Amino acid sequence: MRIDPFSLVIFGATGDLTQRKLYPALYNLCRENLLPENYSVVAIGRREKSQEQLEADIRNAVKQFSRENHHDEAQFGEFLSRFSYYQLEFNDSQGYSRLKTYLEEQEEIWHTEGNRIFFLAVAPEYFPVISDELHNHGMATNERSWQRLVVEKPFGQNLPSAIALNNDVRKTFAEENIYRIDHYLGKEMAQNIMVIRFANTLFEPLWNNRYIDHVQISLAETIGVEGRGPYYEQAGALRDMVQNHALQLLTLIAMEPPVSLDTESVRDEKVKVLRSLKIREQDVVRGQYGPDREGKLLGYRQEDRVSPQSQTETFVALKTTIHNFRWAGVPFYLRTGKRLPQKYTEIVISFKSLPGVLYFEQEDLGPNVLVIRLQPDEGIYLQFNAKRPGTHSLIQPVSMDFCQNCHNGFNSPEAYERLLYDVMRGDSTLFTRWDEVEYSWKFVDQIAQWWDTTTEPIPIYPSQTWGPRASAELLKKEGRDWLRFMETEVF
Repeated sequence: MRIDPFSLVIFGATGDLTQRKLYPALYNLCRENLLPENYSVVAIGRREKSQEQLEADIRNAVKQFSRENHHDEAQFGEFLSRFSYYQLEFNDSQGYSRLKTYLEEQEEIWHTEGNRIFFLAVAPEYFPVISDELHNHGMATNERSWQRLVVEKPFGQNLPSAIALNNDVRKTFAEENIYRIDHYLGKEMAQNIMVIRFANTLFEPLWNNRYIDHVQISLAETIGVEGRGPYYEQAGALRDMVQNHALQLLTLIAMEPPVSLDTESVRDEKVKVLRSLKIREQDVVRGQYGPDREGKLLGYRQEDRVSPQSQTETFVALKTTIHNFRWAGVPFYLRTGKRLPQKYTEIVISFKSLPGVLYFEQEDLGPNVLVIRLQPDEGIYLQFNAKRPGTHSLIQPVSMDFCQNCHNGFNSPEAYERLLYDVMRGDSTLFTRWDEVEYSWKFVDQIAQWWDTTTEPIPIYPSQTWGPRASAELLKKEGRDWLRFMETEVF
């Protein structure tokens, strides 16, 4: 597919996201010849920075964070030549007039035809400020060329703030030109979920409440808040992970087959899932990490710029149901947390057990399980029952395991490579439409309101454990357990 010439304008170019994700992603797209002949990148930040410093930053970012950092120096030099730096205070209205002139000069040099991607790698409070200034100074008219806006999460702090933010941004950019990033949707195996479901006769006929007992979605992290105390005090795990990443994965698992693979058909089906979600107050568990049992790791309340009396959750587990004919009666369990024993993201589909006859009369056989692993390993794991080798008729669970990034030196593209590439192509399938944001906030806001009105203190769990005990009880009271499948080992 031909990609139009464009200028990528990164607001917040001195920040962590740009260094860790955007510069390496652009470099890898360049290495794979996925960028058009005519493009440029304008890095905007509030600090003063020379061209030499900018190029040194890009070299260092590629060296540290790129999945591929062996490069041909001539090609890399040409890549660096496409970058320029512009200093701007985001609240300085007059500075945008000069920015407009600067962008036009760069477009003349690189023949980018006025097509622009504005990537807001900044704090959310700057979204409406920058959007308004782009509008006021005629930099996003979408006349004879296109302009697209890319925004990072969180998109608001609740539904009212998200609505206000969306109204501000929509003054300048039409919905089809707004790309709300959820980087989990850029992961290879997240994209693979629809293929696994809709391209395999083995799975799609079984993908309903007749055959599936329950679904688990786990997003586990070993790190703490990593110096992001002020942000996390405002967000917490509910807003930081559940409202976007966890619910987006749930929609991909639970959606009906779309009428086609075009952008709006896929998004329509995801919205239907979000509209059908139901949850009860007693089916939500929260927790906050404390020090580890050996006293080597700080608790959340000891982190920098965190209140010593903080009630902010760093762990959430919940059970939700989907009120439609396909999923009636099937619980979906979600959990996410920081300072857990392992880092992984995994979706577990546990199938119903067969009737208690034949082999089930003799042994307590486990269910068939399909696992979709998103990180750190990417792949699919299928567990089923088979006879154990030997003279006795004993049955054991065996597995078929496909790891996408374990073999033949394959290094999967980073999420931002796919997402940036899609913005360049004008494909918004892997981005979140406004009504998806709206319904996910409605779901999350009711949980936040329950917590805001409770007088019970937040449970504290030791770092490097699996969260508060109530998380395990959420499943145990229904005869289930959290299942963990890592590197084909069942823990």
